Order: sequence, then structure tokens, then C-alpha cells
Amino acid sequence: MRFSRRTLLTGMAASLACTMEMKRPNVLFLAADDLRDWTGFLGGYEGRVHTPNLDRLAARGVSFTNAHCASPVCCPSRTAILTGRMPSSSGIYNNGQWWRPYMGDVVTLPMQFRRNGYEAVGAGKIFHHTAGNNPPSQWDRYQRLEFRDDPWFRDSQINYPWSHPEPNPPGFPFAGMAGLPHENDWGSPPRAEAELDDVRTVDFAADFLGEAHEKPFFLACGVFRPHLPWYVPRRFFELYPLEEIELPAAPEDDLDDVPAEGRALSEARRGELLAIRAAGKQREAVQAYLASISFADEQVGRALDALDASGAADDTIVVFWSDHGWHLGEKDHWHKSTLWRQATRVPLILAGPGIAAGATCAEAVSLVDLYPTLNELCGFAPMAENDGESLAALLSDPAAARERPAVIEFDGRHAAVCDERYRYIRYGDGGEELYDHDQDPNEWTNLAGDPAQAETKRALARWLPARWAEPAPKKGAYAFDPESYSWTVKATGEVIRGDR
Repeated sequence: MRFSRRTLLTGMAASLACTMEMKRPNVLFLAADDLRDWTGFLGGYEGRVHTPNLDRLAARGVSFTNAHCASPVCCPSRTAILTGRMPSSSGIYNNGQWWRPYMGDVVTLPMQFRRNGYEAVGAGKIFHHTAGNNPPSQWDRYQRLEFRDDPWFRDSQINYPWSHPEPNPPGFPFAGMAGLPHENDWGSPPRAEAELDDVRTVDFAADFLGEAHEKPFFLACGVFRPHLPWYVPRRFFELYPLEEIELPAAPEDDLDDVPAEGRALSEARRGELLAIRAAGKQREAVQAYLASISFADEQVGRALDALDASGAADDTIVVFWSDHGWHLGEKDHWHKSTLWRQATRVPLILAGPGIAAGATCAEAVSLVDLYPTLNELCGFAPMAENDGESLAALLSDPAAARERPAVIEFDGRHAAVCDERYRYIRYGDGGEELYDHDQDPNEWTNLAGDPAQAETKRALARWLPARWAEPAPKKGAYAFDPESYSWTVKATGEVIRGDR
């Protein structure tokens, strides 16, 4: 009897999942915010990023070198990860929406673990952190971000009613860039490291790992950096001397072959980039972003150290991901919210029992694949509504082929498709981009108009969303009560409870 490679891989994945089910592995679910592909193990920033802890995690497991977010914005990206549904299925397209009152029947990832006998515990930023996105029904225990060390959030009390921001410390804003929108600042506020929000988040996770556990656990630990504002201790800035900072390459004519809606996305936050350039502070800003990456890496290392000290490491699957990337001037853009590589390519590592160690996988994968992957590895019943595809076969054999590309969706009308070689973008008005990463890793030459690429475009375009779900209502459609965790639909008076 002859066995195909696909049959063999399916059997290997099933064997891995069976082993996991017997042992009921714990899961340590680690996240960073706005972390692009600038890590040591991905060779980002020409390999000069200090991420020793992420690098050691990569050495313990499989790192995906072609992983992409489901959407280049916090709320839709995280909603996709934690519900297993792409934005085009959920209707969650931006940060101005609450997922919970609109997707009330969905079984989220922490709920799935709770339903299968796990203790589900969370800390920091996992769901998008707006009040109402972490209802009690999701977790057995949860420690929320307080934003005490981020003065920029003092005007966001409607979103974070539990927060108690303190008076602006001397020297604020620290980068000398007053007048920029919202949180564009960087520096080292005069606060003890032990009091920083991300440090406190990992302290909570480490304390939990040090406890005795009667049940297997799902522990989600979300570090807020390198999200703006880039406030981290001075010692992390010192890892990157200002005179050694190199700005990302950004050719002046880079947008000449980009269609109108792509240029519009580039222009959306350009005022911030122009202000930073005009002040002669772009190198300082890049330095601050790098410093924030290394700070986040240290927090990941502290969580890994706590896991190792707990004695549970051999029975724990560790996942690390970032919700999306970040532009630092490439494509003349500052921020996220585009469909180019800087905004969509993210670090993704899985390590643990039965997973190949020190391996890389170059297949295009999506963060929406994490839900079905953990579902399979932990032996749970499949969830038909998951839009992703399990990565279990790639964790057994990282060199295996995968037919499915990664799809990235934005704003309910634009989408990109990435395979092992190409990125294809189609905007809502029909404008197109196509980049060949073998020849053009920086995505500087749009091949969409080349007749020789017509078949490549057709092959990728078949993965675009066939339909877009109706957008979820804006937050203003509801009145949220943080005490009872309930939403009242203003138009009808209907009350939606989030505590059950």
C-alpha cells in the first residue's frame, strides 16, 4: 500500500493531537502589541534587534517566518484570533466596535478552554482592551491593565473606567512632541520598573504559574509594548545608540505605482510622520520603538523563566504572537492600518511537547489559525465556525506544504493575500497591487499591471472574501455599564449581559 505525503502528514498531526489529548497540556499564550517582524529570530532590522528571550523560545519550537495578522488593527485582529472568525465573518472591522454584544453566542478561545475543564486566566492586553471586551464570562481570573504609567490615556476614562492615571510627571511629554495626536510620545518616565504596567502584568502571570494547579490551565499574558507611547526604562534605549540608528528605506517614488486607495491608507497618519521628520526626531522615534521591543522581550523572558521554575514547562504549549505590525516611515506611512508587509507580517512561535524544536516554517499562515490549532493539539471537538486552519501538521513537519495562503482584511472592503512568494492586494474600488517577494522583499515594484502576472493574480484572488459581513454597530450605539458588565442598546433599550 502506498501512502501520499498528505496522508502521512495527516497521520502525524493526528498522532500529535492524540498525545496532547492524553496529557492535557497547559497553554501559555503570550502576546505583544504592535510588534512588527523586528526580532532576532526573524532577522528584522538587519538582525540588530535585541530579543534574546524570543530567540530562545524560537529555539525551543517552530517559528513561522511568513505569519500574518487577520487585520492590521488591534480590535479586529484580536477578535479574529480569539473567536476564530475573520473580520469578513464577524463584522468587526475597527477599534470603534465592541465584539461582545454583537457576537454574543460565539465561543471564544478562553471559553473553549473553560468548557473543556481548563482554568482560563488572563492578564494584560489580550482582547482589545476597551472596557467591555474582557467580560467575566471569558475568564476564571483576569488582571486588567491600569494604564497608570501612560499619561496619554487620562482622556480615555470612558474606555478604561477602572484606570487611575496619575498626574503628568515632570518633563511630560518626554519626546518634546506636544501637539501630536493622542499617544505619540517616547522616553523614560520617572517610575520604578516594578510599577510599570507590563511588569505588573507578568508578575501576575508568574505568580499564577507558581501556584499548585488542580486542572490544566490556559494562561494568556498580553504585554502592551511596543504599542505607543514608547515609555520604557532608559537602559533599553541604551541598547541602541542614537548615532547607530538607521532609518527604514523609503524611496521617494515608492507610491508612484500604488493605486488611489493604497495612497489614501498611506496618507491617513502621515501628519504624525511629517511632524516627527520636521522636528528631526525620526531616529529618536525608531530608537524608542526598538527599545520598547527589547523591553517587551524581557517581559516575555520573565514569563518563560516563571514557567521553567514552575516545573510545568514539559507539559505546556507556549504560543507567542503579535496582533499586527507597524510602519516607521516605509511607504511614507506612520502607524499600522495598511495591507503592506510592515503592517501585516508578525512574529509567531509555538513550542512545547510534541512540537519540533529549533525549526522554521516558511508557509504563509494566519493568526486566525491559532484557535483551530490549539483546539486540535488539546484534543477538543472541532469548531465548524472557525475560519482558520490548524497548523498541527506544520508543527510536526515544518517543511510540509500548505495550499492555503494567508488572508488579511481591512476596513470591511480591502484585502490582501500572501502565499510563499507573492502579496496580492485588492482595494474596495478594484485597485490592485502585486509584489514578488523573491525579487522585491521591500514591496517597491507593483506588478499588478504586468500581463504576465495575470494568472498569479487570478490564483491569489480566489482567496479574497466572497462577501463582507454587515459591520457591527459602533460603540456609541450602546451604553456600557462596567459595574454590571452590560450593554444597553440605545435604540431599543435591550440589555445585553456580559457576565454570563
